Amino acid sequence: MNVPQMMEVVRVLRLDLLVKLGLAVLLGGIIGFERELSGKPAGLRTNILICIGAALLMDVSIRIGIADGRRIGDPGRIAAQIVSGVGFLGAGTIMQARGMVTGLTSAATIWVVAAIGMAVGAGFYVEGMEAGLLVTFVLAGLGSLEHWLRRARRTASATIRARVDMSAEDIRTALHAHGINVESQRIFDHPEDRTFELKLSGPARQFEIATASLLGREDIYGVHVD
Repeated sequence: MNVPQMMEVVRVLRLDLLVKLGLAVLLGGIIGFERELSGKPAGLRTNILICIGAALLMDVSIRIGIADGRRIGDPGRIAAQIVSGVGFLGAGTIMQARGMVTGLTSAATIWVVAAIGMAVGAGFYVEGMEAGLLVTFVLAGLGSLEHWLRRARRTASATIRARVDMSAEDIRTALHAHGINVESQRIFDHPEDRTFELKLSGPARQFEIATASLLGREDIYGVHVD
């Protein structure tokens, strides 16, 4: 088979697209594998499918505006919808319950995986591979650093609204159960509630846990930590 025939086979079978989709599977799979090991909701298959879909749509977006070898449309019209559309998918991984928000990293991962797929679909293979490796490093390599930062001690101001009969000792005991100490406090009584303004210290990661625990009590109306 001579070179012109080989080029015709590549054109008809779209082997270039197959390469793009294969690279999308690889890069999305690497990131998805790390997410799967971390037990996240957006795992291996999710990230692969997002990357494949973004790559395919990007390829279609580039080719759909070409007729007889001339560009007659905007190659970014479909690509632009990927950026906004994947935001809805990412929003589905973010959960909020009484002030506690989780899933932001998963949502960000979905967004950047779509961006990697778009880069591959546009033919920017090196850029896509570099981004994929960097994202994997951030998710896996910086996990231990993030864990250390969460264990480091921090000082914060907190405002707690509670039932009028709530005592300062009850608040202190509830916080101490999660390793958080009350350094100073001021109490303000109102007809509807009792407000505690506190200065707290303890492991950074425990503040979120303590906040969720307090918000789960019926005698606590609100918790705000700066």
